Amino acid sequence: MSMPTPRALKPRKQAQQARSLVTVDAVFEAAIQVLLSEGVPRLTTTRVAERAGVSVGTLYQYFPNKQALLYAVLQRHLSRVGDAVEVAARSVHHAPLATMVNVVVEAFVRVKTERVDEARALYRVASELDTVELVKSVGLRSNADLSAMLDTAADARFDDLALTAYMFSAAMVGPTRAMLEGSAPPKLLRALRGQLVSLCLGYLEREASRR
Repeated sequence: MSMPTPRALKPRKQAQQARSLVTVDAVFEAAIQVLLSEGVPRLTTTRVAERAGVSVGTLYQYFPNKQALLYAVLQRHLSRVGDAVEVAARSVHHAPLATMVNVVVEAFVRVKTERVDEARALYRVASELDTVELVKSVGLRSNADLSAMLDTAADARFDDLALTAYMFSAAMVGPTRAMLEGSAPPKLLRALRGQLVSLCLGYLEREASRR
C-alpha cells in the first residue's frame, strides 16, 4: 500500500524490475548496517554504497540524498508493520474478541522485535526526518484494518469503532516504542506480547457490549 512522501524526501525513481529490486534491497540493508555501526550522524551515501557493493551513482539513481534514503528505509519498515497487522486482522474476522487480540498482538510484536536493533535505530531516524504524514498514513491504515476486524467480533460490539480501533492500536504502539527506545532487557521484551494482550483485551472487554 503506497504512502505519501514529502517532496524533499521523494525517491528519484521506484525500482520495478527484479534486478533493480535486488539493488534497492541491498542498499536498504546496507543503510541499516551503517546505522547500527555508525549512527545517524555518521551515515553517508558513500558509506552505504560501499557497504551495499554499488556505486554512489547507482544509489543516486534512486535516492537524491541521505535523508531520502533514510525515509525510504523507515517507510519500508512501517509498511511491513502495516502488512503484518492487516494480514492478522483479516485472518480473524468473525472470531471471538480474545482470539482477535491474541492474533493481532502476536503479529505486531513479531514484526517489531524480529530485528530489535533495527527497530531501535529507525526510531532515531524518525526523530530526524519529517515523518508526520508517513506515520499518520500508517496509523490510518492500521486503524481501518482493526476497525473492520472488530466490527465482525463474534461476541462483542462497539459503539464507536473508529475510536476503539485507535485506542487498540495506540495500546500496542506506545509500550512497544517505550521498551525499544528504552533498550529494555531481553526478559522484558519476551514478556511484551503477553502484557500487550492483557492491556488491549482488558480495554476492549471494558468498552464492548455483548452481542
